[in-house]
Amino acid sequence: MAQTTTQQVAGTVQEAAHGGEFPPFNTATYPGQIIWLALTFGFLYFMMARVIVPRLSGILGDRRRRIATDLEQAAEMRSRAEEAGRAYEQSLGEARAKAQAIAQETRTALNTESEVRRKGLEADLAQKLAEAETTIQAKTASAMSNVREVATDAATAIVERLTGRAPDRATIDGAYDRAARS
Repeated sequence: MAQTTTQQVAGTVQEAAHGGEFPPFNTATYPGQIIWLALTFGFLYFMMARVIVPRLSGILGDRRRRIATDLEQAAEMRSRAEEAGRAYEQSLGEARAKAQAIAQETRTALNTESEVRRKGLEADLAQKLAEAETTIQAKTASAMSNVREVATDAATAIVERLTGRAPDRATIDGAYDRAARS
């Protein structure tokens, strides 16, 4: 039978070379074609089922696991980043509060210090003013006591020059007292 098939195939090749029918459409070669088709299909099915599909399934499974792991890690990193952001905001708020407290303390201390200085300067100025007023009053009193004497002497000298004789001291004192009251 193998010889007949070989002879048929050889005859078919010769016919094809000489313009015969197309070999796959030759009904004499159908049984061999079907056997080879079944063997090739079986081999390819076996290779797909036993080798290629398991490898692809493994690759797809590994990929799914890796994607799931990556998504879990990304979610974990996201939660850590959000937590770090909240901690940063909290520490920033605390720092702002501390800065405001320090600024307020500094303002209060400076205001207190300037108030103490101001009061010290006012007290010093008040003391100097009181001393100056005392000095002015003393000098005024001293000057006024001298004025009476100078005025009395001047009036005596003027009257003496004009009239040629010196007035008595009681008359000049009375005239000075009347002039000082008015």
